[in-house]
Amino acid sequence: MTSSSARDRVVDHGFSVLQKWGIRIVVYAAAAVVLGWVIGHTWMVLYPLAMALVVATVLQPPTGFLRRHGWPDALAAVTVMLSFFALISALVAILAPQVAGQADDVAEGASDGLQQVREWLVTGPFEVTNGQITNAISAVQDKIQDSATQIGSGVFSTIGVATGVIVNLVLILVLTFFFMKDGHKFLPWVRSIGGARVGGHLTELLLRIWNTLGGFIRAQTMVAAIDAIIIGLGLIILDVPLAVPLAVVTFFGGYIPIIGAFVSGALAVLVTLVTNGWQEALIALAIVVAVQQLEGNVLSPWLQGKSMNLHAGIILLSVTAGSSMFGITGAFLAVPVASAVAETLRYLLERVDREAGVVPEEAGPPLEEPGKPVAEQD
Repeated sequence: MTSSSARDRVVDHGFSVLQKWGIRIVVYAAAAVVLGWVIGHTWMVLYPLAMALVVATVLQPPTGFLRRHGWPDALAAVTVMLSFFALISALVAILAPQVAGQADDVAEGASDGLQQVREWLVTGPFEVTNGQITNAISAVQDKIQDSATQIGSGVFSTIGVATGVIVNLVLILVLTFFFMKDGHKFLPWVRSIGGARVGGHLTELLLRIWNTLGGFIRAQTMVAAIDAIIIGLGLIILDVPLAVPLAVVTFFGGYIPIIGAFVSGALAVLVTLVTNGWQEALIALAIVVAVQQLEGNVLSPWLQGKSMNLHAGIILLSVTAGSSMFGITGAFLAVPVASAVAETLRYLLERVDREAGVVPEEAGPPLEEPGKPVAEQD
């Protein structure tokens, strides 16, 4: 065989492989588009389902504890949910007097701050006159009055949005109750439906994904708690009114990626500005920025990466992709979805390695003989 013919065979083989992978990439891309279309058109169902799963991961451990000690499933679920709402109500009851007691100080500080801004505009480098400021305020008032019709017509759309929020909230609560009450029966049911082979693998995979999701929620809670403690201590040292309520807002804002941290941090800086002055506001801003940088670059990637066995770069890219496609909800759910996909791929690769004899049999059941039925998982 001449060198020319051998070279042609190598080139033909290379193009053949490239053609096969090109077709596969086109098929995968088409499947991804179809999947995105399905998700977009079923989002009204998937959203409350996903949020209920997230809430259930937080409330399931105490529910399982009660069930293991002889409590009926429904009673254990109801007790934990009522206890959770009682805890939230107690927190509101504790914080409400502080907010009410310091509201006058905040309002007075805001009035003084606005007056200082007005004086700075008049005596500062812009040389704005009082008449110009008054005219600007009057223009804003006239604009608001002229927009009364649009504001009134927008009430109906606002009512529609609020109605949708209430419906989703009720649906999330109902689904959470059912997940807590009957969630431990789901894996045995999947195994009975899928059979010994398919059901066994599905049971193992879903159990791993559930544990991964729980790890994500615990890591996110730890990150939010650290942010709230550091920012709260900084505000207390600066003697800022409403320091404790602002720390609580920071904690809950930590569960909403990007917007939650920005809004809670901006609120803390604004309250500091109108009550303590711009010097303390700059210090508060520095604290908030430092904490957010610590969270975004160290705490979240490290803790979530350890709990979900994901690289920090994958987590950051997942949040970016989720927020760009589905907004804030997508940013919040992006990391659990990425971890579920990664866990699925790891499980499939483990099965392939066992079939190929790369890992010892003790590492897990082979593909033809999945593990024994999974006991109740709480």
